[in-house]
Parts: sequence; C-alpha cells; structure tokens
Amino acid sequence: MSSRIGRMLSVQIFGESHGRAVGVTLDGLPAGLKLDMDKLNAFVQRRAARSAIATGRREADIPHILSGVWEDITTGQPLTAIFENGDTHSSSYDFLPDRPRPGHADYPAIMRSLGNDDLRGSGHHSGRLTLPYVFAGGVAMQLLETEGIRIAAHVESLHCGEHDIINWVDPDMDALFECHKRAVPTVDPAIGEAMYQHILDAKAKQDSVGGVVECVAVGVPAGLGAPFFEGVESVMANYLFSIPAVKGVEFGAGFTAAAMMGHGYNDPYAMKDGKVVTTRNNAGGLLGGLTTGMPIIARAAFRPTPSISQEQNTVSLSGKCDTTLKVHGRHDPCVVVRAVPVVESAVALALAELWLERRATYPISKRLEDL
Repeated sequence: MSSRIGRMLSVQIFGESHGRAVGVTLDGLPAGLKLDMDKLNAFVQRRAARSAIATGRREADIPHILSGVWEDITTGQPLTAIFENGDTHSSSYDFLPDRPRPGHADYPAIMRSLGNDDLRGSGHHSGRLTLPYVFAGGVAMQLLETEGIRIAAHVESLHCGEHDIINWVDPDMDALFECHKRAVPTVDPAIGEAMYQHILDAKAKQDSVGGVVECVAVGVPAGLGAPFFEGVESVMANYLFSIPAVKGVEFGAGFTAAAMMGHGYNDPYAMKDGKVVTTRNNAGGLLGGLTTGMPIIARAAFRPTPSISQEQNTVSLSGKCDTTLKVHGRHDPCVVVRAVPVVESAVALALAELWLERRATYPISKRLEDL
C-alpha cells in the first residue's frame, strides 16, 4: 500500500516511467467543487521539462480524466486521471538489472521484487510519478482556495550557497506567485540567475547539484491538526518525504532552533486588527502539532540527482564482481527547480487531509463564540 496516502482524502498513484501511462486516483473529494481546468493544467505544466537545466525528455503531460468529474465539477466519486508516456528511450537502461546505479533504488528494488520490478527509467520509483502527484496537489489547492488558503514555494538555496530570503511573518505571496514565471523560481531574480548558471556548470561537468525548496501556506486557520502522531508536522512530513530525492524536512527555524536560546526562539503573541498573531514565526506556524494561524513555513532538502554521466563504481550481480557504469539517459542536473510545484502539492494534500478531518470532527459546542 506504499503508493497510497491519506484517510479523509485518499491519494493513489500508479504506473511506471516507461509504461503506457502514469496516473492518480483521488477518493474523498467533496462533491460540487468547480475545477478551473486551465489553472489546473497550467499548474501541472510548471513541473514539465522546458529548459536547458532540465531533462531532455519531452512529454505532453496532458491529463485525461476518467472519472469523478462531470462538466468540470467533482461528483464526490473517485477522481482518476492518467498521463500517457510517449518520449521513452528504454534501451538506455539495458544494463539493468545486472548493474545497479549508485544513488538509485535499483539494488534494493531488485532485492524486494526478486528481480521482477520494471526499472526502465526507474519505473515506479521515478520522479515521473510526481506528475500525477502534482495533478492531485493542484486539485487539493483549488479545494483549499475555497477556504481562503493559498500555497506557494520557491527555491530557497542550492549547492552554490546563496539563499532566497522571504518574510516568515508576512510573506509576499504575490512575489512568490510571480517568481514561478522564472527559469529558477526565486523572489530575488539575481539569485535565481546565479543558481541557473550554477546548474549549467554542473551539467557541463556531467555532474548534478541539490538544494532546498521552501513552501509557504497562508490563510490556514488556527487549530488544525492534533497532538503527537496526528500532528501537522507528522502528517506534512509524511507527504514531503514521499517525494523522490527528499532527504530532509524542517519547519520554521527547523534545525537552526537547536542552536537558539528559548527567549530568542519563542514567538511572542500580539493583537493585530482584532486577531491573535505572533511577532516572529520561528515555529513556522505550528505548535504542539497544531496550526497557529500564522503562515506555515516548510522546507524540503533535495539531494543531487543520482543519474550523472560520469563513470561510477558499481557491481555486476550476475558476475558477482566489481565493475563500472556510465549512465547515458536524459536526466535533470538539478531536480530542485522542477520540484517546486511538487512540494506545493505535498503541502496542499496534507492540508486538505487535515482540513477535511477537522470539518468532520468539529466540536458541537458553541463555546468558542463566547471567547
């Protein structure tokens, strides 16, 4: 059941990178949600490879909705969409399964399936499966927008070390949405241009780089989530870690908090326009597994792309000996740029799950109105 997540909003992804299609089934969507298909398609296309710093694989990435939508309105039944695969070069993977690629899931997948897994283009383990994931996230975003919740992400940093800084207390969402038009989505265009060149330099060296995507969610009401195992951090981290190549997740100050003092970390409360706010946001909008009403700040760290054209050491499983391998397929020298809408989708799906659960378990008592 590893390709399914969610209880209130179940997300099932399926397919392989070089199979006929990849797709997703969403079960639990409320009936009556009017989908803006142009907006949904535009969101999906943000993930596509369209530049010199992306893979040479070119796919149409047009969703074919099979069920759950009638005249662009959700029916309340399972919504299934598929994306056909066309531009596949399977011969580039003839070395599999004999010589597993360093940094890939090849070897453990071979052990798990006893050699039966389809590993062409990494098969079901491929970043290609983030395409239906993004479609599902786009639907979840439109659901959340009906509640006034908006989500946007940017490339916070790359291997080159420069950081694209945003205001955690009052993030400029318009600037975040606008940066998605750039080749590298950063709020500061100069930093994005430097990152672009850094990725090109890595590509020229037949190498790759990693980086960090930072995501912001605003308009989230206080009180979503639960303590301990159902906490927002627990739920959201589950979705974020499901993205291939994510090796670290943090919220707010994250690991930096370990080096801070309590008086510097705690976010003081204040009243603003009749609402409770905090004057800092080191907690990233989350306390005790619950949303505080402040912007949620989540970051996902991506490793360098494992597929590089340099010769690497591996083994021959048939010959039981050491050998070498050069990967000749088409690959991203940095997955971080195309991962921005994937991170947004993970955050959206997690919040949709939490919001639907909150709606189903909202207290009957009216006492909150008396506070």
